[in-house]
Amino acid sequence: MSPSANPALHLSTADLPPKQRRDWLHHVIGSEYARVEITPPSQAELFNEMTIYPWQDLRLSAIRSSSIGLYCPPCEPETASQDAYFAVVLLHGRYRLQQDGRAAELQAGDIALYDATRPHRIECPEPFAKLLVSVPRQLLQQRLAGVEHCSAVRIPGSGGLGAVTSDFLRSAARQADCIDAARFAPLAGQALDLLALTLSALRPGRFELADHRAQALSRIKRLIEARLADPELDSAAIAGAARLSPRYINALFNAENTSLMRYVWQRRLQRCAEELRSEQHAGRSLTEIALRWGFNDMSHFSRTFKRRYGCSPSDYRHMPG
Repeated sequence: MSPSANPALHLSTADLPPKQRRDWLHHVIGSEYARVEITPPSQAELFNEMTIYPWQDLRLSAIRSSSIGLYCPPCEPETASQDAYFAVVLLHGRYRLQQDGRAAELQAGDIALYDATRPHRIECPEPFAKLLVSVPRQLLQQRLAGVEHCSAVRIPGSGGLGAVTSDFLRSAARQADCIDAARFAPLAGQALDLLALTLSALRPGRFELADHRAQALSRIKRLIEARLADPELDSAAIAGAARLSPRYINALFNAENTSLMRYVWQRRLQRCAEELRSEQHAGRSLTEIALRWGFNDMSHFSRTFKRRYGCSPSDYRHMPG
């Protein structure tokens, strides 16, 4: 791997005593993906290894595992990495995904999507390997209205758009250690476009946001971005600027599984997180950054930031990568 290759996080149970593996894996999956209950193999040692590549706004994980069962109960996401949709590409083995009353039985090359924040169950009765593409919830919802209708549906990787998307993701994973990081990162946008295009065919025929609703939602988001730093920005101010009722605006955001003010706070936290990691803003204090993006209560800022990103703003600023 060249010095400028994509930095990867390698995690494995291989160096741990068998008795420690379940607790370790429970912690790792909970930290990196979703809080789950683990059912280890009944007649073999638990094994799991993962390589996680940051990929612009996405993350690409290559995972090998022994047979395993995972169940995610109802829960709120605690970190940004958990507030995401996960696209699975099965490489080999058997894989069954259940969510929202649907079940997808995957074969090698197939794709399926699930919402990491909602209850789901994964059953793998034999050793398997998969790719997992983590897509921030807001990012995928912006690309694909109605994405919540696409979970736990099998997308065959043997032909059509499914084959194109599956081949692209598998090829990207194979070459992730060989491509310069600066050239690898832009491929994430192409991967997201392919995923959104492929998933769009899964939505029920009756589901379409009317043009005027989609246009209204886009206009509201532009209004929010323009005034994101204003600490007085609230639902009444947004409704007044948009000349729409707060109830109607929240109904628009409900189509993306969020609410108006939750969206505002998410965007503010994202802007703060970007500046905390930016060399350009290294001289700014935490208070300056928080105030700049509409937070006028540092205690509230610290609590909400830690709830979303899993660490304090100060720790986040000094994290590598």
